[in-house]
Amino acid sequence: MAVLINKKILNVEKKSGGKGHVIIEPLLSEKELNNKCDLYAQVTLEPGCSIGYHEHHGNTETYYILQGSGLYNDNGKEIGIKAGDTTYCPNGEGHSIENNSSTDNLIFMALMIKE
Repeated sequence: MAVLINKKILNVEKKSGGKGHVIIEPLLSEKELNNKCDLYAQVTLEPGCSIGYHEHHGNTETYYILQGSGLYNDNGKEIGIKAGDTTYCPNGEGHSIENNSSTDNLIFMALMIKE
């Protein structure tokens, strides 16, 4: 049986010490994640906004870029990213992401899997 999930869109200011705000649209609730994942969501960074550098402990995080472009910090190494790219942050490592565009949103899927 298919179930339509009620989604609650979150607007988080200065996520992980980043700039501006982050719009997070969870696609599954805790019940559907079934204690296997911490997050499965569509994330939007408006121009000039970012998720600050942070480390993962007990989980991994993958971003799949749907729209726009920006900068991804992989353990201190900055990499340009664009639609179609995938990033992966293993357990015990760190990353950040920034929309450095002045006009376009950066939209991506975020998946955090528990280790």
